[in-house]
Amino acid sequence: MGRKLSVLVALSLALIVLLTGCGANSSSKEQVSEGGTFRVGMEAGYAPFNWTQMDDSNGAVPIEGTSEYAGGYDVEIAKRIAEGLGKELVIVKTEWDGLIPALTSGKIDAIIAGMSPTAERLKTIDFSDPYYKSDLVMVVKKGGKYEGATSIQDFKGAKITAQLNTFHYTVIDQIEGVIKQPAMDNFPAMRVALESGMIDGYVSERPEGVSATAANENFAMVEFTDGFKTSDADTAIAVGLPKGSDLTEKINEILAGISEEERTRIMDAAIANQPAAQ
Repeated sequence: MGRKLSVLVALSLALIVLLTGCGANSSSKEQVSEGGTFRVGMEAGYAPFNWTQMDDSNGAVPIEGTSEYAGGYDVEIAKRIAEGLGKELVIVKTEWDGLIPALTSGKIDAIIAGMSPTAERLKTIDFSDPYYKSDLVMVVKKGGKYEGATSIQDFKGAKITAQLNTFHYTVIDQIEGVIKQPAMDNFPAMRVALESGMIDGYVSERPEGVSATAANENFAMVEFTDGFKTSDADTAIAVGLPKGSDLTEKINEILAGISEEERTRIMDAAIANQPAAQ
């Protein structure tokens, strides 16, 4: 009888420990899931802001649904935001034109893709405070007739393009007598067009221009003394968020904690680490 009782007590204690353990594990899982994910959309094709690579070197993050990884300035900013929010970062590779629809439909939580908070976009989505500001440049063939340009007006008669649905494409109209070419879907396509001679140059932001010239010795970047007229909203880059998002204020707090020195360091590292093919 005493032995049976001892066995029952032991079994009861074991059951209590087991249930307590299950409860602790369950609670732990709930705490993890409460943090949730921070789903960020980007092209992963606009170096040095974002690019695709085949491994996790230099802090690259897996791209959802693929065996590829995303790296770049935007990825590093996204990592810091996700950490500040206490969420797991998920990168969702999305074509440029699909980014805002993906955000408004709830497929992603934010756009961190070198996107400017233009008045047109602000009609549809909200933006955080800027996390980068850049000047516009022209990427041309090295040794060509436009490499020595100092004014945008030096591109009179040139075949110039820029990315589809960006303000880069609209500023081409400021060049008198330019031969404006159809807009292109992405920067890799523009680099191919420039290499082949289909175009004489394309409008870009300085970090991409640095990346283009680093990736291809046949390219040169033109910085202007008499450049394009732009607004702060055009040249600033910010996080795209759904209208009325409760993340906006918190993200602005996180961005405010990233000093200008650190932002410069992150960009310099992104330019140095970009894959040669980007």
